[in-house]
Formats: sequence, structure tokens, C-alpha cells
Amino acid sequence: PIAWRTPPLRYGPWEQVASNVAEGMVKEGLDVTLFATGDSKTDGRLESVTPGPWSEHPDMDPKVWECLHISNVMERAGEFDLIHNHFDFLPLAWSRLVSTPMLTTIHGFSSPRILPVYRKYNKSSHYASISNSDRHPDLDYIATVYNGIREEDFTFRESPGDYLLFFGRIHPEKGCLESINIARKAGMRLVISGLVQDQRYFSEKIEPLINGDDVAYIGNTGGRQRDELLGKAYALLHPVLFEEPFGLSVAEAMYCGTPVIAFNRGSMPELVRHGETGFLVGDTNQAVEVLPDISRLERQRCHDHVRERFTQKKMVGDYLEVYRKITGL
Repeated sequence: PIAWRTPPLRYGPWEQVASNVAEGMVKEGLDVTLFATGDSKTDGRLESVTPGPWSEHPDMDPKVWECLHISNVMERAGEFDLIHNHFDFLPLAWSRLVSTPMLTTIHGFSSPRILPVYRKYNKSSHYASISNSDRHPDLDYIATVYNGIREEDFTFRESPGDYLLFFGRIHPEKGCLESINIARKAGMRLVISGLVQDQRYFSEKIEPLINGDDVAYIGNTGGRQRDELLGKAYALLHPVLFEEPFGLSVAEAMYCGTPVIAFNRGSMPELVRHGETGFLVGDTNQAVEVLPDISRLERQRCHDHVRERFTQKKMVGDYLEVYRKITGL
């Protein structure tokens, strides 16, 4: 996508995963061309049609620049053995016009309304899911490949802090308000970090509860600050109100040693080992009840769990198998 830089400076999960795949493939010796914004960073070749992301330039029409972005890839399709698409359903409309096979990683379904496109190209393209729970019964999948984080971006910390953390986009479905309720019922401080995606929700539901004391909002963070926030938290709260396709912050927190309390929805049972790396609960009351038990969980177990299943190296290896299956190379 070209909504944000690849990799993103702060928010941008699809761009982050695309970057992790591209850079991991370069390390494996593949000849990689990354199609992204002009300010993106890669050890492969970078191709772009725009100097920066449309989200940071109000004068840019996203539809226009996304159209040019996709056409830039497809008009050069013959140069590549494989196109790995992390840009949702739009590039599929071109897929039958080129002979190069395309693998589309489906990073969740934003709405049932996009399914007709996936259904149309189901037999002529290849789909990878990012969790088993996020598979749609109408579609065929070549593999489930879990998202992988760059280990060098995060630090394991043996000793936790005394605050709870909500880390993610601020939108009703992500459970920011529920996190505030959990923290207040438990008498613990909550730190909120994330992109305000729903301004009305933030203004009406979240902002009135922020006081800088027991509820603090520190903005949309990335880099070293993100690492410290995740690693020094007592627990990450992830009370999602939708079927979460994956949840990068969940894997990142556990890598840092921080257990996760999540609503038992979507991919959460695939990421969180109940009673070992966190707790899966049904509502805010249950979340409050298990908070005292967080202290008995081994932070090393959280870290080891992610190192085994959700690293860049593991993801790249799994995608390499898919690449070989598609291309026969």
C-alpha cells in the first residue's frame, strides 16, 4: 500500500509486514523489487510513482495514485517470476491480464462488500491467510503464513512496569474504551498509544476520560518508544470487538516479555497461549479478574513463544515454500 511509508515510521501494519517480507527475501538472496512510496527504505530495488504517502499529503487523491501505483507493477509484470501482493483486492483486477503469477496475502476483510472480487479471482490467483481464523469459506488458500516481526526492533525485558497498555488504532472495534474500563475497575494506570482512526469516537468516548494520570494518551508512537512501551508494560490489553485477523502488537508485546489479555475472538487463540503467555477472556469483568494472575506468568515464555512462531525469519521461510510451490523454481 501507499497510505504510509514502507516500513512505516509509526502506524502501518500492512506496510510493516510487506517490508519484513521484502527485506527477509533480500537476506535469502532473492532479487527483490519493492513497489512502495518514494520515501520507503529497502535493501532491494525501490520503485515508486509518488515521493510520499497519500495519508500525509492532503492534495493527493488516493484513488488516482493507487491506480498509478498498481499499473506501475503490472506493466512490468514480465520482469518478475512472482508478484506478491499486500495491497488487498485492487491488484486482482489486473491479474488475468498478465502471465506472471500473483500471490495475495489477505490482511483481513474490511467489509463483506469486497468479497465479490476475491471470489471472481479465486481460481486464477493464489491467496494466503494470516491466520486460520481469518479464512473465508468461499475462498481457496495456498497456505496460512503468520505475520513475523523483526527481532532487532524489539527488546526482551525481564521486569515489567506497573501500567497497562492499549496499543493500536483508536477505533470502536479495537476496544480502547473497554481497556479504560478494565484499567479503572482494576485500579491501574492505562497508557494509550495509537493512531486516531475514528475522530468522533475519540472525541466523544475516549478524550473525556483522559486525564494524564490514571488514563494517559501519548499519541501514535513507533521505533524505540514503541519498543519501550510494549516491553515495560505490566500487560497489553487487547479487548477487540471484531474478529481480529492477526494483531501485530500482540506478537510484539509478547516478544518483549509482556503478557496479553485479549477478548477471545478471531486469531487471538492462535497467538495467545491461555495461561502461559496471557489470558483469553469473554468480557471486561473477566479481564479484571485475571489481572492479578499476570504476575505469575513467565515473561521468558512469552518471548520464546514468539521467537518460535512469529518472527520475520519464520515468516520468510514459510513464504519461500509458497513461492516455490507457485513458481516451481
